[in-house]
Parts: sequence; structure tokens; C-alpha cells
Amino acid sequence: MLKVGLTGGIGSGKSTVSALFREQGAYIIDADTLAREALEPGRPAYHEAICVFGKRILGSDGRIERKALADIVFSDPEKRALLEGIIHPRVFEGESARYAEIGRDSPGSVVLFDAALLIETGAHSRMDKVVVVWCRPQTQLKRLVENSGLSQGEALVRIAAQMPLDEKKKYATHVIDNDEGLEKTARQVREVYRELKQYVDFSS
Repeated sequence: MLKVGLTGGIGSGKSTVSALFREQGAYIIDADTLAREALEPGRPAYHEAICVFGKRILGSDGRIERKALADIVFSDPEKRALLEGIIHPRVFEGESARYAEIGRDSPGSVVLFDAALLIETGAHSRMDKVVVVWCRPQTQLKRLVENSGLSQGEALVRIAAQMPLDEKKKYATHVIDNDEGLEKTARQVREVYRELKQYVDFSS
């Protein structure tokens, strides 16, 4: 099994790239999905989040509203750190469990851990390879405003809360330039996946 970290920034198109890798045959462990599961009612992280942020983050159905939570933490670095302290350990537990499952069923596979904060959390150090999805800052901002419904000011706050993409590139073994359209991006994904498969075959 080859463990590959996949990261980028909000608005970079990382989810699109993740889907393209899945089409090629890679297994995907989605950190955002694991985080959502961790905050489901009844889970320990659910109760911890309510204790820290109060019932104002709950919707009428008793579930945590992700937008309400995001509005709080993206405007306050200290509160964001508190939330990350609640969620990240659960995400990493889920990641480890998925590796074990995939390893039993498909030991010679390429497994991508899709995580926006891969580098910020230090999780990149556990990866065999790191793929960074990159685009220009103006492209990132334009996509985020168009796709999220956020104002330009809100979008800039979200982008500023993450490590700049040019900085993330320094940690990459592979970079996907997602600035110019799906066809070019898909071609790069196919090329990178072929390289990653070669690493697996060589180490097997």
C-alpha cells in the first residue's frame, strides 16, 4: 500500500482532483467526511463541540450546523484551534481504521488521504508521497465566491485561515496545476497516478 497525502486550499479544486484519482482506481480517505461523522449526534466530539461552542451551533433537528460552526471558527483563530483539537484526533483514528480495512482487502493499492490541513497538522510526515492541488490566488478566490455563496470578504477570511498554496507546494512530491480547466487537470492526474502505481509495484 502506498499512502499519499492529497491537499490544497479551499477553492483550489481538491475535491475535483480527488474524484479524478478515484476514477483511476485510487482509494480515497476523505478527512472532511470523517470530520462530519465525528460530529454526528451521540458521538463524543458532538458533545464536546456543544460544551465549547454552545447550543447556538445546533439546528432545529439537533444536529450541528457546519455553517454556523464555520462562521465562528474562521473569524477566531483560538476557537478554530479548539475545534481542531476536538476533531483532528477522531479524524486520524478514522484514517487509521480505513488503512487497516484497505490493507486487508487490497494491500497493493494507492490510498489517498484527502485532507485540507494535511500539512498544517503534520500528517504529511506520515505519507509516502504528497500531492498538492495548486491554482493562482485570484482563481482560488473567484471559485470560492462563485461556488460557496460567500462574499469576497468572507472568502478572503477563509483563504487566509489556511496555508498559502505556494507554501504548500514546497512540501509536495507531486503538484497538480488546477488553474486552467478540467481536461488539463485530468491529464495530470492520470500521469501522477501512473507514477504512484509504479512506486507500489516497485516496493511490492
